[in-house]
Amino acid sequence: MNTPNVQHKAIGFLFDLDGVIIDSEKEYTRIWTEIDELYPTGVENFAIKIKGQTLPEILNAHYPEEIHNEIIAQLNKREQKMPYELLPGAQSLLNYLNEESIGRALVTSSNELKMRHLRQELPFLEDWFNKVITADHIHKSKPDPEGYLLASKLLGVPANVCVVFEDSLQGVIAGKSAGCFVVGLTTTLTEDILNPYADMLVDNLSSVKPEEIIKILKER
Repeated sequence: MNTPNVQHKAIGFLFDLDGVIIDSEKEYTRIWTEIDELYPTGVENFAIKIKGQTLPEILNAHYPEEIHNEIIAQLNKREQKMPYELLPGAQSLLNYLNEESIGRALVTSSNELKMRHLRQELPFLEDWFNKVITADHIHKSKPDPEGYLLASKLLGVPANVCVVFEDSLQGVIAGKSAGCFVVGLTTTLTEDILNPYADMLVDNLSSVKPEEIIKILKER
């Protein structure tokens, strides 16, 4: 992994995983909709409302403890069959940041079991980042800012000069609460949902102009 050089040491690029780097949000919506049909929570749009939360938080908030293992088994069975494909612009943006030695962190609510499957599908992905923060590194998931605050700390840059790329409502709120500049991606939700908490909206990472973001961060 590359270490940020002096020129760009003062800024950081922080990325969510699902719906930002990899195209998996539609699969997760389908999976959790199926699970909700098997074990009804009574929560409207359940699969959408839990996006960005860790599995323990989903289980503790919506299911009795005696069926937690059943829910986990259903999720694991489906996750192990999920295809992982990069979303447009992810590789080119991360390659650019790598070439410029700009600090990069992945901040995901995914647990280690999912990350192992991800490494099998996309073994090169984690090499693009200086730091990787998963559900196993934090106590509170999004919309709590803990993950992004930890990422900025590990990169050695203040949160206010970091940019967060997020597609979920919980994620953009987390980024904003951390004091970061927030770019909302409309890969999962519509502009009107993300707009109140995002400083910028884009269709996907291919629409991001890194030089523009770098200039904004250096002026904050």
